Amino acid sequence: MQFLYPTFLFALAALAIPIILHLFYFRRFKKVYFTNVRFLREVKEETSARSKLRNLLVLLMRLLALAFLVLAFAQPFIPVDKEVKVGTKAISIFIDNSFSMNALSQDVPLLEKARQRAREIIEAYQPDDVFQILTNDFEGRHQRLVSQEDALSLIEEIKPTPSVKELSKVLVRQNQALSDGQSENLMSYVISDFQKNITDIENYQDTSVAINLIPLQSVQERNISIDSAWFEAPVQMMNQNNALVVRVRNLSNEDVDNIRLTSRQGDETKPVGTLTIPAHSSVLDTVNISILKTGWQDAELTITDYPIQFDDKYYFTFKVAEEIKVLVINEEQPNRYLDAAFSGINSFKLTSLNSRNLDYSQFSNFQLIVANELNTVSSGLAFELVQFVKNGGNLLVFPNRNANIGTYQSFLASFPADELQSFEVQERRVGNVNTDEFVFNGVFENKSANLKLPVTQGNFRLTDFSNRKGEPLLTYRDGNQLLLKYQVGQGNLYLSAAPISDEYSDLVRNGEIFIPMLYKMAISSGIRKPIAYTIGRDEVLETDHLATSGDIVYKLKGKTEEFIPEQRVVGSKVFLAVNNEIPEAGFYRSFLNPEETLDHFAFNYDRKESVLEYYNESDLQDFVGDVVSVIRADDNSVITNIIAERSQGIVLWRWCIILALLFLAFEILLLRFWKA
Repeated sequence: MQFLYPTFLFALAALAIPIILHLFYFRRFKKVYFTNVRFLREVKEETSARSKLRNLLVLLMRLLALAFLVLAFAQPFIPVDKEVKVGTKAISIFIDNSFSMNALSQDVPLLEKARQRAREIIEAYQPDDVFQILTNDFEGRHQRLVSQEDALSLIEEIKPTPSVKELSKVLVRQNQALSDGQSENLMSYVISDFQKNITDIENYQDTSVAINLIPLQSVQERNISIDSAWFEAPVQMMNQNNALVVRVRNLSNEDVDNIRLTSRQGDETKPVGTLTIPAHSSVLDTVNISILKTGWQDAELTITDYPIQFDDKYYFTFKVAEEIKVLVINEEQPNRYLDAAFSGINSFKLTSLNSRNLDYSQFSNFQLIVANELNTVSSGLAFELVQFVKNGGNLLVFPNRNANIGTYQSFLASFPADELQSFEVQERRVGNVNTDEFVFNGVFENKSANLKLPVTQGNFRLTDFSNRKGEPLLTYRDGNQLLLKYQVGQGNLYLSAAPISDEYSDLVRNGEIFIPMLYKMAISSGIRKPIAYTIGRDEVLETDHLATSGDIVYKLKGKTEEFIPEQRVVGSKVFLAVNNEIPEAGFYRSFLNPEETLDHFAFNYDRKESVLEYYNESDLQDFVGDVVSVIRADDNSVITNIIAERSQGIVLWRWCIILALLFLAFEILLLRFWKA
């Protein structure tokens, strides 16, 4: 047995006081009157023995009552398996309020059970201890230590949130708050269902804070989730069926069928079909999105699933350009085949200019620039073309037969790309088309059909630098390359080893290769803009910057809420950091003026919560190691005493007070009913 305040034991010296009083009381004489003197000796002997026994018992009761009263002030305890913390304490309590905590534990949601556990923890400590209440929202007001009363008030305000934090980040945030205080003992409590995909503290070793995990078990339910979606093509076109790939996951232990998938675009809802998904697997389905107008499009996918429904919808947005703008830069006369090809493609707008009449500031308005057999590439033009590609443009280069190789080598090295070497007048036939790459992917229904492949009468030999990472699109039978693709920044460079002139190549007359090649190059993209973002992640939104005078403040607005995100302007782009400002899934638009929308963004809830795999109590202890404690308790039990014993041992001061009162009661009974 140990004492929390051992200095109070000096008060046991007060036991001498009742002893001294009793000794003086025994020496007092009392007159007794008898009618017959012969009975005096017999009465005196009997009364003296009874009185002595009675007084000794009264003395004993008083000594025991006083002794146990002193022990109560010293607060004795019996240590348990954990080291007892003596002194003031700072306690951080994390309450998992993510969507998975909406699952039922018997008859109440896990979140309500977590609130109850948090209250029980607080009640186990002293009024002078301080507390931090932390949730997945990581709010600023939760990053400070408060009193017992304030902590209980914060617990009542906790609501479900779409935010999800890994356990390692939670512990870091708890350590930050606890280290700012002046308390001698630091303790952390984590109340959660401990999903496996967020519990990332395997074999935790930090001992600066005593960490206690309180797992809550839910009734296991099945869950079907729309995991993600993406377009096959980087650019969506009007009056066409644009293929959208959807991944749907079955996160339960049983196969499911008849899962209905629907799509909604604007006010129109269409059934897509039904899905059959094996247990613990996913399926891909393709949804054809019909686009009948240009501009921003907001759409969503929906499945029917119960009871977990936060991941049954997937919001996404995309923009359909009114036209695809193409610039052809010519050395002398335009190439009639090239002009005819672009003029014959709907939604394409062609601009053909001489290399001496260029306005570099207009390059950003085009999606594709074609360098048509330029003799030389000036340093100024080379710089602007490189910047155009890095910022998301597509550049197709056809060198001239008599090109200045030195200027081309300098130009291509700045990307970097393979460089031109000597021109070889030799007939070569294309033997392979890379149908796995976007430009030719999905162009040919029958890949094994005998296609008429291009033939060239002369071409430049290209260097083969492995670090330039060119991807072959058209390859000669002898292994040399006719057409290569290089991803540079956010755009693409397409380099032809042969001129486009029909004197040296019949590519322009090969419609089944040439036309889809130009079309796919114009709509390709080095880095695709996301069609959806995830709430709770450190997402950075990119949009075009409008150069206007005065203060520029971009805003984001959802269905009801409106806020100003953190913003940073870099050149022609502005980057918006939303942090934790997005409260719910849906569509949000950016604007400078409320009447004019600049960009659309779709946000979905984090799918981490979709995976219903949890650690049970024993597995959790094995996973986190011996440094971390796992508190085991039944759903109907109260953990206040468990926490108190872990913190203070088996507390005995209450028993000391009870015994002191009992001994005082025995003294009163002796004095009242035992007449000497």
